[in-house]
Parts: sequence; structure tokens; C-alpha cells
Amino acid sequence: MPLVEQSSVEPGEEIVYDDGTHIGFLARFAALPGYILVAPKAHVEHVVRDLDEDQFIAVMRVVRRVALALEASVPCERTYLLSLGSQQGNTHLHWHIAALPPGVPYEQQQYHALMAENGIIEHTSEEAAALAATIRHALDAR
Repeated sequence: MPLVEQSSVEPGEEIVYDDGTHIGFLARFAALPGYILVAPKAHVEHVVRDLDEDQFIAVMRVVRRVALALEASVPCERTYLLSLGSQQGNTHLHWHIAALPPGVPYEQQQYHALMAENGIIEHTSEEAAALAATIRHALDAR
């Protein structure tokens, strides 16, 4: 199976997790602070039928571990977890992990909060690197 190589991670997407089988990185066009994508490195397209039970549980352990580190790193009222993609584009299986900041009005939560069309977080590469380091530190502490 083809792998998602570290070199295929776009500039500005800071890696927060890499265990050799899965990778997690900050999204370049993040709609929420600390928006992270987690994916298996092996090319997988379908979240249910392309993973056996052990592989599914393994990726979900990574998603949970990264989500807990994110919650420890940014103010968070709720954590959103989604697996999105399409055969028409973005076919590689990936999980979106996004922390909803406290105080966001209800009508701006859920899908609205996740859509880049409603605004993205502007940050410098230094700010992204610092946030990634904070998340990696939280992962190491777990």
C-alpha cells in the first residue's frame, strides 16, 4: 500500500504525531484553533470496510490520544471528531479533530465552526510551530 510520507505534508502543516503507522498534523487552513488531521500512513480510503477491527481500533486510539492532547493545549468546550472525504477528491482516510473554543454562540458551532468558508485561523509559522510543540508536549505527558 502507498504511504503518506512526511514529505507530502504541506508546508505550514506542523506534525504533532507520528508513530510510523499514523500521522497527525495541524491543518493549514484551520477553522478552529489547533485543528488537527490524523491519518494512517498506509493508503486507506474507507473508514469502515478498508480497515479490519484491529486497524480501526488502532487509528481510533490515536485519534483519542491526539484529541486529549489538543484539549490539554487549547481552551475547549467540546471536541469535534469527523472522518470526511470523497471518491471525487480527498480519498485518503483522515480524521478531523477540532476543539470548539468556549463561548462560541450555538449558531456558529458544529458544521458552521468547521467550515473554512466561515473563516480560518490566521497564524504565523512560528505560532503554528509553538502550538504544535505544545500539543506534542501534551502527548508526551500522557
